Parts: sequence; C-alpha cells; structure tokens
Amino acid sequence: MEGRISLGATVGDALFREHGQQVAALCWRPSARGLEVLLVTSLNSKRWILPKGWAEADLTLAESAAREAFEEAGVTGRIEAKPCGSYHYLKQKREGGGVPCRVDVFALKVTKTHDDWPERGARRLEWVTPAQAAARVSEPVLREILRGFRGAPAQAAKRHA
Repeated sequence: MEGRISLGATVGDALFREHGQQVAALCWRPSARGLEVLLVTSLNSKRWILPKGWAEADLTLAESAAREAFEEAGVTGRIEAKPCGSYHYLKQKREGGGVPCRVDVFALKVTKTHDDWPERGARRLEWVTPAQAAARVSEPVLREILRGFRGAPAQAAKRHA
C-alpha cells in the first residue's frame, strides 16, 4: 500500500469494501502563491469536496477520476495512474440512509480549464491552498491527504509512509 493513506484495518473496513467504490480527482496547479488545489461543492449539501463519483466499468479508476474532474469542474490534465490516497465516507442517499463508500484519490495536474462542461452552473469551484482545502473538507483522512499533498504523489507518499 505504498503511497496510499487509509483508515487502517478496522471492523468497519469490511463494511466499506462490500459497498461502493468511488474515485476522486485531486486537481492541482502551480500558481504565483504556490500550489493550489481545486474544490467543488457537492450537488445537494453544498459542502466542499473533490470532484468524485462512481468508478466506471469501461474505464480504469484513474480514467474515471479524470472524467469526474471534467464533468464536475471543467478541468483536464495529466492524471496519475496510482492513487495518492484513499478514504471512506457514508454517501447519503436521497431516500434516506447511506451507502458506505471507499474513495481512491488520484492526483490530476490541470493543464486546461474549459469554458463549458456538464455540471457548469450546478456547483461552485474554488482554487485554494492544500491547507485551506483541508480546513474545508469534512472527511478526516481526506484532510490528511490534502495537508500532505505537494503536487507529486511520490512526495506525498514519503510524507505519509
């Protein structure tokens, strides 16, 4: 599991493995103020998250994450093949209750921002520092991933190894 951050082996891990597999794109870019990462708001609760969604059967996990980045935030770029971390959360269902999900996070260096994308207007987007992003997301392990992110998965892995 080198280069990955997880909650560790707990009784709850088995429950999460039995349910949803999602992917997220940790979209980043260099800027005049240093490294920035992109946050988007969720559709329903409007909380700050990374672009994420269900893994698609016809794509690799990394390709699925890149697709989510475009659909939710209108960005494309170079996606890393291996995740820079993972976390678990309870995805709330519209009809009530929740689905336990594991989310693999893939770093995507943004090379292009598009003027039009599928969910334009449905979400807010904001470029922030990794520390600012960590303060805005609610999942504790995702906070750790963001705090340790330096733009290259190998560097983040060394910090959390």
